[in-house]
Amino acid sequence: MEELKQKLRLLQQEVNKLYLSLNISHQEQEYHNLLKVQDKESFWKDSQKAQEIIKKAVSLKNRIEGWVELKQELDELLAISELNDKTLIEEIQDRYNVLNQNLSKLKELLKFSGEFDSNDAIISIYAGAGGTDAQDWTQILFRMYVRWAEKHSYEFKVLEENIGEEAGLKSVTFEIIGEYAFARLKNEKGVHRLVRLSPFNADNLRQTSFAKVEVIPKLNPEDDFDLDEKDLKIDVFRSGGHGGQSVNTTDSAVRITHLPTNIVVTIQNERSQLQNKELALTILRSKLAEIKLEQHVQKITELKGPNLSAEWGNQIRSYVLHPYKQVKDQRSGYVSKDPSSILDGNIDDLIDSNIGHLRD
Repeated sequence: MEELKQKLRLLQQEVNKLYLSLNISHQEQEYHNLLKVQDKESFWKDSQKAQEIIKKAVSLKNRIEGWVELKQELDELLAISELNDKTLIEEIQDRYNVLNQNLSKLKELLKFSGEFDSNDAIISIYAGAGGTDAQDWTQILFRMYVRWAEKHSYEFKVLEENIGEEAGLKSVTFEIIGEYAFARLKNEKGVHRLVRLSPFNADNLRQTSFAKVEVIPKLNPEDDFDLDEKDLKIDVFRSGGHGGQSVNTTDSAVRITHLPTNIVVTIQNERSQLQNKELALTILRSKLAEIKLEQHVQKITELKGPNLSAEWGNQIRSYVLHPYKQVKDQRSGYVSKDPSSILDGNIDDLIDSNIGHLRD
């Protein structure tokens, strides 16, 4: 019994240390405060704000619930072990094994403890070197991420697309909506390289194409990241995209340039100028927050991340369809011999290989 009690004490020490470092008690109090707000009669007067509070409360509950239950169960089990009842040794051992496994699972989730890890993800894909093949490759990657989202019951919404003249997409920006979407997808950012027999030339020659993927967290309303209007240049113009006659005949498209960093966001999918402006500002704030998070700086004027071109030597992952079939991630070293499955959205193993391999 003494040996088992010692194991329980060591497990309790580890849990208490993590409980403190993760500030679970503070988050638990914040969660209960949000529940109190929901009980007020005036809660639903502002439905949008109410939905935001509910979403935040659910996110907090998902983040802390496992730790709270683990700590309570471990404290109870230690109290039972102090009874020194030898008839309970087997039961205590079984419960200890379960709690130890639960701790391992919770520690795995700590990989998703970044500031914006629980947020939705905004993904942009840009065609690089490779002409029409690169634009087709951009559309293939877009389909891959959409299929991945569908397999995980995540929602997705196209925010902006620029269709190629012959085929494919010059660029596309879309949102994937779901718990930890950004955490799962953030390491997908970088240059993706495709090698295949080109369907776009008469000789069916082997072609190498490139596309660049950007992944940023969509900021929630409670995320504090203000923009100074003096830093913004806002242009409106007539949309050239799809969406019906009213889209193409009014000055509804919006282009916002953040002058300190020269980041440009253009949105023309929505029918109204106001909707396009709000969406462009959301994406701009998200881009700046992600750059600030990556570079650990405080001043907006210093926010400018590396801008790798989508061409030879910069790829994070290669998808080879000819002369052999292979997908290889250059960072983690993960290799798959089934590119068709991966391009159909089965990218969890690729994603997981980088979650443990890369650090913020």
